[in-house]
Amino acid sequence: MTISAQALCRTAALLLTAVATPVLAATPPKPPVPSTQAIPLPLNPIVGAGQRLCSARTATGLGTMALKPAEGPKPAKADFALVNYIGYLATTGAVFDQGMQAAFPVGDVIPGFSEGLQLMAKGSAWRFCVPAALGYGAQESGPIPANSDLVFQVELLEFKTAAEVEAIRAAQGAQPSAPPSP
Repeated sequence: MTISAQALCRTAALLLTAVATPVLAATPPKPPVPSTQAIPLPLNPIVGAGQRLCSARTATGLGTMALKPAEGPKPAKADFALVNYIGYLATTGAVFDQGMQAAFPVGDVIPGFSEGLQLMAKGSAWRFCVPAALGYGAQESGPIPANSDLVFQVELLEFKTAAEVEAIRAAQGAQPSAPPSP
């Protein structure tokens, strides 16, 4: 049986959220992250200039900065990720998007965001400085002007391979349903 990419993505979003939520609920509250690290959500509509810089560059030109390092496996392009993120324009700091517990296939986002996710271990937080060529390029996208350099701050909460998502979905489909109510 072939599963459509859209159905697999919806299932992954539900599964990743279900996997991450109990862990977050069972964990005692952590102290707030210092302002020099990841930006808390929700945010002000403008991000300061100091939080629009990256300290390293990849071979493709993606700027990176680890804000909260972590060790362990990293997602591949075909995997599904669950993240907290914020995106803003590099020139002005104007926030154009943000999300908490957003789930999606790693390979189905702009190239710079996808490349950055593949550098992250679960639990880490990074800043990506995405040049226009690795973002939306010469095409305008909603509040993002054409040829805009972008900055994202991303926390990787969880990730699953497509095979893991498909296996979980198959196991859920094989479970007997609850008996009908009288």
